Amino acid sequence: MAQNLAAGSAGSLKRTSLRDQVLDLVRQSLVSGEIRPGDIYSAAALAARLGVSSSPVREAMLTLVGEGLMEPVRNRGYRAVPMSEHDLDEVFAMRLLLEVPGTLWAAERATPEDVAGLRVVADEIEAAAGAGDVVAFLDADRRFHAGLLRLCGNRRLVDTVLSLRDQTRLYGLDALARHGLLDRSAREHHDMLDAMAAGDSERLEEAVRHHLRHTRSDWAAPDDGTPSGAAEAPEKTTPSR
Repeated sequence: MAQNLAAGSAGSLKRTSLRDQVLDLVRQSLVSGEIRPGDIYSAAALAARLGVSSSPVREAMLTLVGEGLMEPVRNRGYRAVPMSEHDLDEVFAMRLLLEVPGTLWAAERATPEDVAGLRVVADEIEAAAGAGDVVAFLDADRRFHAGLLRLCGNRRLVDTVLSLRDQTRLYGLDALARHGLLDRSAREHHDMLDAMAAGDSERLEEAVRHHLRHTRSDWAAPDDGTPSGAAEAPEKTTPSR
């Protein structure tokens, strides 16, 4: 958890409530694979690292327990609920089923001002990728996709997709960042916006499908120091159309 928690320590916890900020940091650590199943994390130790009291950390961890992402370990702390390869296949398939049509629906409602606002976030994603900053990359990427999907006007769809996203494990992001391979996927956000601006739904659908495949291929590959960079998700997980 060194990267996410170091980035969020000390004076940077100031924008919203401490509990929400701690929750965001732990979510990012779960998604990026810094928090790994089997390791136990105590609220007191995390609070000391962040320079805050134990209460907001404990509240954040209990929220994740309620969402099924963490589990309590009696008298010791919390650990991440394991995700099998089959679990990740199911998450990927569900995201395809919901996120692709949700994005197309949002594109139909998007105004030029909406697209311009999303371009600002897409620029943040590219800057984070160029700097190899996984924490900033994940934060901006989540804001981009949440902001885009919210344009469809279906709150439950957005909440479900974000929940599925939080269940994803992207162990390969650190390796990709070290080798400068996040830039390609970062650029894909602008590709989506270009398709939206052109009113090209077929191009947008393919861009979203291609982008989501990263979450089950090179982004999810074990961080063994050798990034795959271009692996594709298993074809069997793609729902029929």
